[in-house]
Amino acid sequence: MIQLKSSFKVLIPLAIGIFFIYLTVNTTTPEDRKVIFSYIKDADFRYIILSIFFGIISHLSRAYRWKFLLSPLGYKPRFINSVLAVLVAYVANLGIPRSGEILRATTFTTYEKIPFEKSFGTIIAERLVDMILLLGFILLALCLQFDLIIEILKEKQLSPEIIIAISILIIVFFFILKSVLKNNQTKPIIKVKIFFQGLVEGILSIKSMPKKAAFIFHTFFIWTMYIGMFYVIKWAVPETESLDLNALLPAFVIGGLTISASNGGIGIYPFSVALILSSFGISKESGLAFGWIVWSSQTLMIIIFGGLSFFILPLVNRKN
Repeated sequence: MIQLKSSFKVLIPLAIGIFFIYLTVNTTTPEDRKVIFSYIKDADFRYIILSIFFGIISHLSRAYRWKFLLSPLGYKPRFINSVLAVLVAYVANLGIPRSGEILRATTFTTYEKIPFEKSFGTIIAERLVDMILLLGFILLALCLQFDLIIEILKEKQLSPEIIIAISILIIVFFFILKSVLKNNQTKPIIKVKIFFQGLVEGILSIKSMPKKAAFIFHTFFIWTMYIGMFYVIKWAVPETESLDLNALLPAFVIGGLTISASNGGIGIYPFSVALILSSFGISKESGLAFGWIVWSSQTLMIIIFGGLSFFILPLVNRKN
């Protein structure tokens, strides 16, 4: 049964990605696809390399930012291990969405001797901060293109009522679980309590950070790099050169939201980005070329550096 669930976690997101690749092929003619491939082939690689550079810098900043959350817990991991763990996490997410966070915490348990629940708690804390930033960009995009974003969210069935209902269910479940576990002193439950205590300690480490300003700086820097690696691709495709942030920000937001729907956004990311750009007068061919260039360049970078990280981790920690 567990093996079946694990298979579904891999196959369902992959099936979503394959479906959108099929949808892309089905909605384009052979002539359209030739134009798309020509745009990709003739793209200005200087801007693609710049986009990849921004992506690498954002990952390094994320690895460095992590130390600010671990510091209040009494841990000072090596920066090289932080970088390698982050890259391993990204490449793992391409296989099984959200598995990277678990692997990232496990890597620190193995090589830095940090309890899994504590390092995982800090990862949740930084993801919560990133979520706040993403919500900020969503609100900004809503202000710029309110009607367009609402229409797409409705198509994805992400209405405010559904979000509120899910939030209420999570809160109710939390309080029921808390009341059940409170007075239970059996051995398995005690182990669960210890795990969640460590998890909460990791999450709350953000309150006792000694260098909050540096953490905030790196958070904004990471997201600036994210926007930068998306924005500079506009100069790689001739038709998108004239686009400004008013058009690119909604595409950036929707593209980011679709990444979690499949293995790293395969198929669905380029399709969604092209859909948004078409609302600003960009042809289907140019929009798809833009989306595939952004997705493939960043994914290739993650596969190369993330794959190498699996081999480098044991080497740099061979004394351990």
